[in-house]
Amino acid sequence: MIPQFDKIRIQILKILQSGVVMRAKDFRAPLAEHFHLTDEEMNAWYPSGNGEIFLDRISWALSYLFIAGLVEKPKRGDYKISEKGLSMLASYSDEQICEYVKTTVNARTPKKSHNIKGAQEDTAEETGGNEPTPQERLYNSYDNIKQSIQSEILTTILGKKPQEFERLVVRLLQAMGYGGEVKNSGFVTKLSNDGGIDGVIKEDILGFNHISIQAKRYALGNNVGRNEVQSFVGAVAGTPSKKGVFITTSDFTKGAVDYVDSLNGSPTVILINGHQLTDYIYDFGLGLQTEMTFKVMKMDSDYWDSMEDDK
Repeated sequence: MIPQFDKIRIQILKILQSGVVMRAKDFRAPLAEHFHLTDEEMNAWYPSGNGEIFLDRISWALSYLFIAGLVEKPKRGDYKISEKGLSMLASYSDEQICEYVKTTVNARTPKKSHNIKGAQEDTAEETGGNEPTPQERLYNSYDNIKQSIQSEILTTILGKKPQEFERLVVRLLQAMGYGGEVKNSGFVTKLSNDGGIDGVIKEDILGFNHISIQAKRYALGNNVGRNEVQSFVGAVAGTPSKKGVFITTSDFTKGAVDYVDSLNGSPTVILINGHQLTDYIYDFGLGLQTEMTFKVMKMDSDYWDSMEDDK
């Protein structure tokens, strides 16, 4: 039987323990041998035809280990064990490592107003305690996958230099349509003289209107406070357009949010936290590739109702 992705994780760490660098497909043979998989199981595809089951589960296991900081990516597609991974293998049981991965991934997953479990409970209440419909399960699965990818996006961003984050948010705003057809509409300001502004999006050719950007690549839990936001507001107030966006990988304190609300649009400042950031990156496909597309059909009532019934 093909093991679930959470059963694969510990063995992946043990394979990487020697310090080797491997790609996802390189794990197929050693893992298949360890789990005593047949050739048929090792090469089985999903019924939809969207990829190999075993390789897909290996990829998900690697993704979770990366989010938890137990493996690193020396370069695109390559994986190696981290110092944290080596330390945990030497000091903790398999069960403890699995629990650590689960807890860490959950903590680093951008949260919505309610989680997947909550959504399922809401559905159960609405349907009188019955299990969710297949369509509801599909939506829940989509949300679960999206949250996992968003978590990996955030972890990857936190591993990059602050300057790279500044460039990323400029590209994101351009991908969202800001700057329109203006050539070279977005740029990052010079580090030595940014005046509290990290980047700018020009909304017209001559640059009369522009959006000022502040980007803070902060660890989760290190929230942006009122003082930092107030400094940015002061910088934005001195620009002709008086429009700004403050983006962080973490979140904003209540004091910071209340302060921006009290401005009443003068100047206009938008706050974007880590969850919203990864939401936009995911929805606009920045740095992402489409893996698969599902086409869900429903009955066309007008078409079938036009046919004469058999009385």
